[in-house]
Amino acid sequence: MRLTRVDQIVDHVSGVLRAGGFKLGERLPSVRQAAQTHGVSKNTMAEAYDRLVSEGLLEARAGSGYYVAHLDLAHGAAERPHVVEAADVVSLLREQLDQHHEVRPGDGRPPASWMEASELSRHFSGFKVAGPESVDFGYGSVRGYAPLRERLRVMLLDRSIAVPPDGLLLTHGANHALDLIIRHLVEPGDIVFVDDPGYYPLFGKLTLAKAQIVGIRRGPDGPDLNDLESKLALGRPKLFFTQSLAHNPTGGSLSPACAFGLLQAAERWGFRLVEDDAFADILPSTLPRLAALDQLDRVLYVGTFAKTLSASLRSGFVAGDPALIAALSDIKMITCVATSDFVERFIFGLIQGGQYLRHLRRLRARLEEASKRAVAELGALGLKVHASKVPGFYLWVELPAGVDELELSRAAAAEGIFLAPGQIFRPGRAPLEAGAMRVNVAYGADPRFLHFLARALPGSRGPVSMLQNGTT
Repeated sequence: MRLTRVDQIVDHVSGVLRAGGFKLGERLPSVRQAAQTHGVSKNTMAEAYDRLVSEGLLEARAGSGYYVAHLDLAHGAAERPHVVEAADVVSLLREQLDQHHEVRPGDGRPPASWMEASELSRHFSGFKVAGPESVDFGYGSVRGYAPLRERLRVMLLDRSIAVPPDGLLLTHGANHALDLIIRHLVEPGDIVFVDDPGYYPLFGKLTLAKAQIVGIRRGPDGPDLNDLESKLALGRPKLFFTQSLAHNPTGGSLSPACAFGLLQAAERWGFRLVEDDAFADILPSTLPRLAALDQLDRVLYVGTFAKTLSASLRSGFVAGDPALIAALSDIKMITCVATSDFVERFIFGLIQGGQYLRHLRRLRARLEEASKRAVAELGALGLKVHASKVPGFYLWVELPAGVDELELSRAAAAEGIFLAPGQIFRPGRAPLEAGAMRVNVAYGADPRFLHFLARALPGSRGPVSMLQNGTT
C-alpha cells in the first residue's frame, strides 16, 4: 500500500523521536519551519504533528507548539521475542481485518453479500434474541446459552458424534476454543504437531505458548501418515491440531484410511487430537470425522458459526470429555468471564426458525458454482488447481516454476489485489517446494484477478509476463 505524504512524515519524525533525536519535553520546529523542511504545506505538516500527538509521541500546547511527550520513548518495555514472532506469523490476518484491497482472492471468508448482507440481512438488522425466558442482562452461564448447547448436541448426533450433557462449551468462535485448549494443555517446550501447510493463526497461538511446533505434511487425503511416523520417532507430541474437512488452505478432506491411521497413532503414542471442523455446516454429515470415529475419547472437536454465518458474531464451541470441558470452562471464566448471551440466543433463534438452514442451502449452491468457475478460469491460464472433493471455500493453486510467491503478492498488492502466498501457511514460513497460493473461490474468477495473473505469470496464456524469478 502506497504511503501518503503525511504517513511518510509521521514515520520519519517518530523514528527520530524514538532514537532520542530530541530531549524529553523539548520543543519541535514550528509547523511552518517543519513544512519547509519536508517540502509540504502547513496543513499537511499540522496533520502529521496531530497524528504524532494521537500516538502519544508529542504534546500540543496551545499558542506554544509541539513538545516531546512526557514518555520514556527510548527505553520503553521491549516486546518479548515470542510475542513479536507470534504477531508476525499472523500478519496476513491484518489485511483480512483492516481491509485495504478491493480484489480479495486471498481472503479467508466469502464476501459479505454471501453472508450477513444476503438472505439473513433482515434478521441481522432486527437482531431479535430467542428464548422462552426474558433476558436478565447478566453474564449468562460460563458454558453458554443452554438451549443452543442442547441444539448443537442434536446437530452433532447427525454427524455421529455423541456429546455427553456436560461435554460442550460455547466459545467466541473456533479461535477462542483453540486458545482455551492451548492454555490448558500446552506448556512451554511441549511438542505440538500441526498440518503443514495449515491454519496460520494457530501457529501464532502456539508461538505465544512457547511450544515446539512441528509440521506434518498435508496431502489431499489428510496428514501424511509416513511423515507422521517419521516425526513421532523424533519426539512425542502433546497434541496434534488438524482440520479434517475442507482444509484451510488446501481444500483437501480426510479419507477414512487416514482418519483410522491418525487415531491409531494417537492411541499408540499417547497424544490428543484437536479436530477443527470450521466448515461442517456446509459439508455432508456422513464424511469421516475423527470425533465420530473416536467418540471424543482422544479427540477434542471444535466448531464455529463464524465461517458459515457471520464472523462478527464470534460464536463457536468445543466438545470433548466432560472433565476436560470443565477445565476449559474454568479457563474461559477466568479469562473472559462468559460469552455473549445475546449472540447465542440470536443464533439459536436463526436455527430454530429455519433461517439458518435456508441460508446454508444457498451458501452451498454459491460455493459449488463459484468453485466450478474458479477452477475453469484458473485452469485456462495453465495453472495447476487442487480442487476440493467437497464444496469448500478454498482452492490450492500451484504457481509456475521460477515465480517468487511473495514478490507476486507484492505486485498484486500494488494493483489493489490481496493474495495469500502459500508459505504463510507453513510453520516457520519455510518456502514450499513448489510456489502456491490459497484462493478463495468467491474471488477466483474475478476478471481483475485473472487479468493480473495473465500479465504477471511466466508461461500463462495471457498477453504479457511481468514477473519471473522474483523480479518485476
